[in-house]
Amino acid sequence: MTDKFICPVCGYTLLRENNSLKCGKGHCFDISSSGYVNLLTKGGKKGHGDDKKMVKARRDFLSKGYYCHLKEALKNTVKDTISKNCIILDSGCGEGYYTSGFETALRETQDGEICGIDVSKEALKLAAKLCHSVSFAVASAYCLPFENESLDIIISVFAPMAITEFHRTLKTGSYFITAIPMEKHLFGLKKAVYENPYLNKTENTELKGFKLINSNEVKKELFIQNADDIKNLFLMTPYYYKTSAEDQKKLENLNELITETEFLILVYKKI
Repeated sequence: MTDKFICPVCGYTLLRENNSLKCGKGHCFDISSSGYVNLLTKGGKKGHGDDKKMVKARRDFLSKGYYCHLKEALKNTVKDTISKNCIILDSGCGEGYYTSGFETALRETQDGEICGIDVSKEALKLAAKLCHSVSFAVASAYCLPFENESLDIIISVFAPMAITEFHRTLKTGSYFITAIPMEKHLFGLKKAVYENPYLNKTENTELKGFKLINSNEVKKELFIQNADDIKNLFLMTPYYYKTSAEDQKKLENLNELITETEFLILVYKKI
């Protein structure tokens, strides 16, 4: 477990003592049997974490390799920005699918360490089993348990964009990396569900306090021949919770699906 986490109560550095993290003021946080520590305070929590259903759907879908092209592209992007003694944070790491790629990138390049935070305990139980050299904490991106200017790289993939906190905790000249869906991402899935499918909105890529230095389009058409995989893809998207029961039923007898995946990887430098 890293010594980079700070106490969410007083801000002092947390150090490991047996199976706990303790600060100089005596605040103590136990490391769970799964291997993560819970640093989430009531004041730091915004929104809810992914539930068991969504976490399982995402783990089962991603483990089939459908998004391995994105994982590889993200890994290579991180690899290009790693420096010696690099401290990396995967913010909103979920069950650790992409985190495992960053772990590999760090192992293939310089020494350093990786931390992952998420508000979902269910997700971190899986992440801790998958990534053995990563320090995981239940924490909110809007109240990161790190000191000012203590991180070299922050990655946020389909997770809350807490730009103010990212800017606070990144060193000047360090990097923020994210991936966002492009206009036609999963359009084939939408056509199977909705009577009037719609394109994704084009996102504004300007971020206060950061300079965009690189962007990379990652596209691949998926041919899915498994009903459970199609259902899991739908379950792991925000569409599931915004779709009527009538439209959801359209997927029940769908055994094949062709759909686009279109991601835009963005690399920013803190200014």
